[in-house]
Amino acid sequence: MSLMRVVAAMVLGLGVSACASVDTASRNAPFDVASTEIAAPAPSYQMAGFEVTVPRSLRVSEANTYYPGGDIVWRGDAYGDRYEQVKAMFEEGVRLGGGPLVGARPVHVQIEVSRFHALTEKTRYSVGGVHAIEFTMTIVDAQSGAVLRGPKPIKASLTGYGGQKALAAEARGLTQKYRITHHLAYVVREELTKAQGFVGPSRGASKTVQPLAPIGTEASALTTAVLN
Repeated sequence: MSLMRVVAAMVLGLGVSACASVDTASRNAPFDVASTEIAAPAPSYQMAGFEVTVPRSLRVSEANTYYPGGDIVWRGDAYGDRYEQVKAMFEEGVRLGGGPLVGARPVHVQIEVSRFHALTEKTRYSVGGVHAIEFTMTIVDAQSGAVLRGPKPIKASLTGYGGQKALAAEARGLTQKYRITHHLAYVVREELTKAQGFVGPSRGASKTVQPLAPIGTEASALTTAVLN
């Protein structure tokens, strides 16, 4: 009887050990994070107002060289107040990009320009280059004043045409001013309608202007061809 009790105890012990091992493995199993991830919802905004600031502390350059110094380089308008000219382009871009939105939450858009370095005459009619455009954008609840997004530094640089390509584009009405304004409109639209906001190229500048689709639709290939 004593031997039988010993054997029974050993069998029972092995059974308990096996159950414990299974339980431990279950508790230590890795949690499947991917299966529980939920994508952030896209915002639903309508633009109740906006403000564009081009600080007078930014330095303007009128030098006609390939790459002049300064924070503001602009030749797409007649010689004049470059701060006001840049501000007007941004304001038109914000109107085009944010004006048609009919979302549920009224917001104010605040933009402060930090760099606007378009092409000089010398660069535009030879090698071409990049319209280096940088600004900070903040989206604020129109009623409470709470900041909903930002202040977000944005690099919205755009490839600038040169030589024969620039001349051909101008003949079609695609001036520097037109392309930059519509590019800014696209950037503003992305910030107001996409969960992640505007996402530019990881390196360099946007190659072409992305056309704005009517609200609730996709842009057509024809529109893309016209803009670019």
